[in-house]
Amino acid sequence: MTVSPPAADVFAALADPTRWRVLSLVAEGGEATATTLAGELPVSRVAVVKHLGVLDRAGLVESRRAGREVRYAARPGRLEETARWMSEVATEWDNRLSRLKRLAEEGR
Repeated sequence: MTVSPPAADVFAALADPTRWRVLSLVAEGGEATATTLAGELPVSRVAVVKHLGVLDRAGLVESRRAGREVRYAARPGRLEETARWMSEVATEWDNRLSRLKRLAEEGR
């Protein structure tokens, strides 16, 4: 049971509190530009662009050009995929613990 590379990318991207906030703002608003996000965060527009790049590489946001702007939208599929993986890991651990409990109760 190891962290798959895609899940590791998601965890690494979301480990930073600013990136978590950026993703939350994008998801809440449906779409956002780096400029509008920077207006709601205590970091520069350049920093927001870098955070969006990390989120994009992890598959958590997607971008599209609209004239001179780049608009970002959340991609929930990666979070759903990671949540499914985490659920599978939890089920596997529950099964292992149940077997251990059963063995302990049998006196082995």
